[in-house]
Amino acid sequence: MTNGLQVGKVVSLHLHPATSGEPLHSVNKIRAEEGKGIVEDARFFGRKDRKGGPSRRQISLIAREQIAGHAAALALPAIAPGAVRANIEIEGVDLILLLGQQVKVGGAVLLFYEPRTPCWKMDKIAPGLQKLMASARQGVMAQVISSGEIRIGDAILELKL
Repeated sequence: MTNGLQVGKVVSLHLHPATSGEPLHSVNKIRAEEGKGIVEDARFFGRKDRKGGPSRRQISLIAREQIAGHAAALALPAIAPGAVRANIEIEGVDLILLLGQQVKVGGAVLLFYEPRTPCWKMDKIAPGLQKLMASARQGVMAQVISSGEIRIGDAILELKL
């Protein structure tokens, strides 16, 4: 693997609580563990797929620019960090353009493998948000390929394999 081109940066980090539906916890750093997800994330860490193997749904990411666009479309002043329930909020890159690629986020390498699926909880933030987030406007899901720490302010590098 060679060095990558910086395409964005991490602006906020969030952990899912043990109780479903509760607000996410904002943190300054996370530890992504290969094949498992984010240590201390109650929703995704160590999750199994239907066949009993490790789930690929390990980390969710979204761009703050997308969130701001949705807020503007819904005539909201803003949508708070963590409200759309993504683990990592970034800025400076269209995540959908990186689907199918390995991307270095801080000290970890993630495979961006599919768009996130917006759930009904988005309409609790603002009616119509779930529909706005459909069609590749909701961020991506990622699998941890290589373990490492991710901190607010860390670079997002498009890797050249």
